Amino acid sequence: MAPSTSRQLDADLSPARKTTLDDRPVDRKVVLSGLWVAVLLLYAYVDMFGFFRADIVDGALKGRVPGVGLEINQQFLLGATLYILVPSLMVAASLLLPARANRVANLVVSVAYALSVIVLTIGEPWLYYVVGSIAETVLLVTIAVLAWRWPTVPR
Repeated sequence: MAPSTSRQLDADLSPARKTTLDDRPVDRKVVLSGLWVAVLLLYAYVDMFGFFRADIVDGALKGRVPGVGLEINQQFLLGATLYILVPSLMVAASLLLPARANRVANLVVSVAYALSVIVLTIGEPWLYYVVGSIAETVLLVTIAVLAWRWPTVPR
C-alpha cells in the first residue's frame, strides 16, 4: 500500500473521526413487500411447528383438522391454498401496483388477514401458536399503518 493510502485508511478507521451511518429511507413498496414475506414466513413456520404436535399429526393421519374437526379433503386444501395465495400475491403486488391501488390492496388485505389470524387464534392453548399469531398480527397492522400513511406529493 502506498503511504498516502495507508494514512487515509487509518484516518477513516480512527474512532475520533465523526461519521454517521448511511440510513436512506427504503421505498414504501419494498418495505410492504418485505413485510408480506415476513408474514408468509411466520405462517409457514407456525404451521410447520404444528407437525411436532401429536394431535396435529394424528388429525392429519385421520384426515381431520384437530379442534375444528374439518375434514382434510380437496375443498379444505383448495381453501387453504387460496388463503395463502392472497398474501403470496401481495409480495409482488406491493412492488408492481401503482400507489393508489397498492395502498387500497395493502389496507384491505392486511386488515382482513389480521382479523382472520385473531379469530383463528381464539381458544388456542399452545403458546407457540399464540406468539406466532401475535407476531403475524403486528406485521399485518404495520402493513395497514404504512399503507394508510402512504406518502403524498403535491400535483
